[in-house]
Amino acid sequence: MAEADEFEQQRGRLVAIAARILDDRHEAEDIVQRTWLRLNENTAVIENLPGWLTTVTTRLCIDRLRSRVPVPVPADEGSTPIPSQDRDATAGGAPDPAHSAEQREAVGQALHVVIDRLSPNERVALVLHESFGFDFDTIGEILERGPAAARKLASRARAKIADAEPGGPISDQQVVDAFMAAARGSDLVRLLSLLAPGASVSADAAAIVAGTPRQIEGREEVAAFFNGSAHAALPVLVAGRPGFAWFLRGVARVVFDFTVVDGVVQSIMFRAEPEVLQGVVRRAKNDVTFSPSPTSLE
Repeated sequence: MAEADEFEQQRGRLVAIAARILDDRHEAEDIVQRTWLRLNENTAVIENLPGWLTTVTTRLCIDRLRSRVPVPVPADEGSTPIPSQDRDATAGGAPDPAHSAEQREAVGQALHVVIDRLSPNERVALVLHESFGFDFDTIGEILERGPAAARKLASRARAKIADAEPGGPISDQQVVDAFMAAARGSDLVRLLSLLAPGASVSADAAAIVAGTPRQIEGREEVAAFFNGSAHAALPVLVAGRPGFAWFLRGVARVVFDFTVVDGVVQSIMFRAEPEVLQGVVRRAKNDVTFSPSPTSLE
């Protein structure tokens, strides 16, 4: 099947786009697999397969973003149904990335810390334009709106991430959330950049019994431990501080208590004392799959 061969040629590009939009490579791979299923189900003639694949992948990403947190969507951020075949065939004539590696990295760094402040369409417009070199005509087609509206979405997104650019203020919550996003996305370089040189992990007695490590010392060791892990942890407040926690049947079992100093993680303590767990409050953030055991950190 010629389409299957071309899909495999496009897979890496599609995963890269989805991973940057979703800030999670595992979710990105799932989205691209869903795109493959849509292609298998398609019976119409597709004139521009790379464009069709780009459009479907992007719109599936938007659906995934909207399913994470059920917040109201502004009036100009309307629904983005899976496109008709004719519209898709014309929507994906995207050029190869034309921007420098430094610019793409700058966008990625900023998205890591303010990603939840962007609407799904703002994220898509910014990522496609700044990271992958899509023009606003193409982005508008994908989002089912005009080029001017697509440009406005990207501009609005850039304004929101301005405070996260080098030299701008970054909150402890942004650092904690960026660290956990990097852990789940197996982004070792980003993890290292968010850890202080002398970073450490420790645990109280109750957490050790639950299966957490007793002690980890050093930035590289801490980054290696978290790299690709902690998918089941949910965002919480611990005594008013941003953190994460494992839950079992809706009850917090182990808390990640972060200490952030000067925009980087100084230490993380696994805590499971009953008095600490009783004070844990869930934060509104991305939904994550529950896991019955903290031991595996999966």
